Amino acid sequence: MINTLRNILRWKIATLARLTVRRFAPGIVGVTGSVGKTSTKLAIGAVLGMSRRVRVAPGNLNNELGLPLAILGNWSEKDIRRVSREGRGGIFSKGFFWCKVLILGFFRFLFLPKRAYPEILVLEYGADKPGDLKELIAIAKPSVSVITAVGEVPVHVEFYANQQEVAREKARLIECLPSAGFAVLNFDDPTVMALKDRTRAHLTTFGFNKGAEVELARFEHRVVEGEPMGISVKIVHSGSFVPVRIEGVFGKAHAYAAGAATAVGLIFGMNLVSISEALKHYVPAPGRMELRRAVKEALLLDDSYNASPLSMRAALETLQDLPAKRRIAVLGDMLEIGSYAMQAHEALGRPVSESVDILITVGPRARFIADGAVRAGMEKEKVFRFDEAEEAIDTVHDLLRKGDLVLVKGSHAMHLEQIVESIKIR
Repeated sequence: MINTLRNILRWKIATLARLTVRRFAPGIVGVTGSVGKTSTKLAIGAVLGMSRRVRVAPGNLNNELGLPLAILGNWSEKDIRRVSREGRGGIFSKGFFWCKVLILGFFRFLFLPKRAYPEILVLEYGADKPGDLKELIAIAKPSVSVITAVGEVPVHVEFYANQQEVAREKARLIECLPSAGFAVLNFDDPTVMALKDRTRAHLTTFGFNKGAEVELARFEHRVVEGEPMGISVKIVHSGSFVPVRIEGVFGKAHAYAAGAATAVGLIFGMNLVSISEALKHYVPAPGRMELRRAVKEALLLDDSYNASPLSMRAALETLQDLPAKRRIAVLGDMLEIGSYAMQAHEALGRPVSESVDILITVGPRARFIADGAVRAGMEKEKVFRFDEAEEAIDTVHDLLRKGDLVLVKGSHAMHLEQIVESIKIR
């Protein structure tokens, strides 16, 4: 019964979203990839929002219900949390919300003036399993598509035969583009660049490697009087360049987001100077390499929202690059990587041993990270293993000292935000 009602809701909301796109004809920028989708989406929104009416899909609205929801209106965080997978709202409150969405969506479709609807929608396209993107593209086909990264072991690979199948699913977002459209690809990811011949659209690239159309150079973490402040990077395009400073963010992932946003801004006729100014307004989503003050005069690097092998390595590189008396990593399971799980977790042992003074793992899979770190030379006395986040809280508190920098990162379902909440200073 519940599945039947869900299927009816999916059909109704998808149909209404398609009709809305057809009537208002906004420009659509689609973002997909295994990592970095949300940050890239927000960076693009910050850039295009300087001169256009832009709506950026909030939160993690990237599936068959979330994407139409983003098309149909702006919704409160409370509403979005209520209908999310982790939402605690009852069946009646959820039902009331979806009725409100359908009624308001239909009213706006009929009566909202075209000038009141966004000129551009920046939408996130999730691909948990084969066929997901085809369904989402049928609702809203982009004219500009961005593929952020796939990596050697992408997330959600458990529902695919291999990495190449994941990449082929992501490629749907550029295969659907018209010849006048634009495909924006991560030049540094070989799996992404292998897709370049699968589109008839104009191709543009971003990345740190020489040859990228939008080249990122001289990346560094800005530190003032021992205090991490943010990132700086030089963005180069067609012989011109601009310096970009973004306060309060850390890690190359945000530089990649800035690079993708620059490529999209150029497509929409912006120049490098205006793009650089716009990127100052880029604010990442919570739990993405967010620096916070912690108890005992320590610093917390909150990257607890989600994790994949690629983003784990990037987070460890950032941890190593920032100043600290001691570096502590609290790492949880990386989920949805299927048969790669043991190998991918164990492989993190060496970079952990090279960048971390104390390791705390949470979850059965993360124990393989601990095992790999010990085999790579890390002292056993500096490695602590727990099954659940709640169990690790007291140990994290006891270990923290003045001047420590602690990274907290794991898949969303590991609930490492409990540790973040327990040690951050509000």
